[in-house]
Amino acid sequence: MPTTRVQTDTLLQPGSTCWRVARASRAALIVDAADYFVHLRAALVRAERAVYLIAWDFDLRIEMLPGQSDEDGNASDGWPNRLGDFFEALVDRRPELHLYVLKWDGAMLAEVATQAWETIRLKMASGRVRLALDSHHPAGACHHQKIVVIDDHLAFCGGIDVTTGRWDTRDHAPEDDRRLDPDGSLHQPWHDVTTALEGPVAKALGELSRRRWHLATGEELRVPQAASTSLWPDDLQPDIRDVDVGIARTMPRYRGSPLVNEIEKLCLAAIRAARHTIYVESQYLASGSLCEAMEARLAERDGPEIVIVNPQSAQSFLEDEAMHSVRSRMIERLRDADTRGGGGCFRIFHPANAVGTPIYVHAKVFVIDDWFLKIGSSNIDNRSMGFDTECDIAIEAATETESALIRHFTLSLLAEHLWLAPNTVQAAWRENGSLIGAIEALRVPEGRSLYPIEPQPLDPLEQALADSRILDPRYWPQNRVSPNERGKHAVKRAIEPYHLEIASLGTILLSAGGVALGVWIGRRILRRSRQRPLAAPAIITDRTSRPSVPRKPHC
Repeated sequence: MPTTRVQTDTLLQPGSTCWRVARASRAALIVDAADYFVHLRAALVRAERAVYLIAWDFDLRIEMLPGQSDEDGNASDGWPNRLGDFFEALVDRRPELHLYVLKWDGAMLAEVATQAWETIRLKMASGRVRLALDSHHPAGACHHQKIVVIDDHLAFCGGIDVTTGRWDTRDHAPEDDRRLDPDGSLHQPWHDVTTALEGPVAKALGELSRRRWHLATGEELRVPQAASTSLWPDDLQPDIRDVDVGIARTMPRYRGSPLVNEIEKLCLAAIRAARHTIYVESQYLASGSLCEAMEARLAERDGPEIVIVNPQSAQSFLEDEAMHSVRSRMIERLRDADTRGGGGCFRIFHPANAVGTPIYVHAKVFVIDDWFLKIGSSNIDNRSMGFDTECDIAIEAATETESALIRHFTLSLLAEHLWLAPNTVQAAWRENGSLIGAIEALRVPEGRSLYPIEPQPLDPLEQALADSRILDPRYWPQNRVSPNERGKHAVKRAIEPYHLEIASLGTILLSAGGVALGVWIGRRILRRSRQRPLAAPAIITDRTSRPSVPRKPHC
């Protein structure tokens, strides 16, 4: 097992590798959305003044506690189960409360046919429910942060969106009917991570949320009054108290504002500082800068082990072609570097449940030995390093208590994937003297376990594209915004207050243009399917679109 770092240099440097470092009086690490939704609801019902809900997407149709609705649509906690109804009830029962809901405009446009009415209905329910669509980003970029801040006193920050396809337990049970989406489909098992943070760090995340709201809408929000009572959920056991937490961001160049790539700088510094183990959970493996840094460490004779947990495949044919072709090239490069360094220090796995169904990894976790932990919205891809808008939190251990938190959390994640007790994983790690040795000793050939990911064969063109910057949207010409483009920005700013209405009218446009677009995409998919007959012909509409799981009828 790794030991606590002996270096004195700190990774968390405000203004460089992070935006700010703030204290958390209590902090909890929450794995998978079943627990998150329970704790989020418990905290929200205590809100008094202002709640900021900042995310890639919110789907107002979902049941936050699936399977618990009574005949009136209420869950076991006595509040409405559906997200939209729950928000309405919050402002109805809390006369001083304001909700500010900010989501990526692209996510709304992609789902306009199913979410338009729910969105308009919630907007009309109360003037104290404010909804806005975030378009403050370059062409092709997206707002990808996942933050909830309540009265500047309690915050949730991580990788879980409150939307379809996310709910699951740590069991990832086969055919769990509670994974039913509003359209009647049963989504695949889903692994994700977020955090709960109380105290000054929540206030800092509140400031960040207000800044983001202002960039998206032009509206300045007032700082809410302090909460009169504790907002911490009664059933949420804190993992640690009184710990410093770093907040790191990605914000792309836009409208003359400079690139903010604190997350990239923090990851690179962490990779360089690793002594024994780098453990990563991410949706992708496609960041050129991070993979180059990992290559350099693997090429060292005494470099650290690197273990990456990814999904087996992307959730659609087109996404798999775009992202996992790059992953294949990255795997080849990392293996080559590992061979130069002596071999045996790099593995990449995907998890599966008890019947072998792949578990989709949406978590964004970065662990260095037992002294550094980062959780947030950023993936290991070029978008998250400098193009999309991201927010991560990080803990750099300064005490044995903080080191123990990171060590136990890493063991907990591995135990979930291997379906074993954390103590069993810990014992195997100690016995083998390496994380890779422990995983290889504990994983099984079928059922609930971790399975190696092999690179798919790439033709010369695919290899060239994977190695070039053409796949990095930060370097696309249209995203190098000139300060002189004031006219275009003025028009865009003028229509931003009407985004919700425009999105609703978009249903008509999508209906008219959808057939032609579908034919064009279909032809491209068929062409690729002939080359790879087993590829699933699914069409993506976002970064994590519909899973390839058979539909089930509504109950």
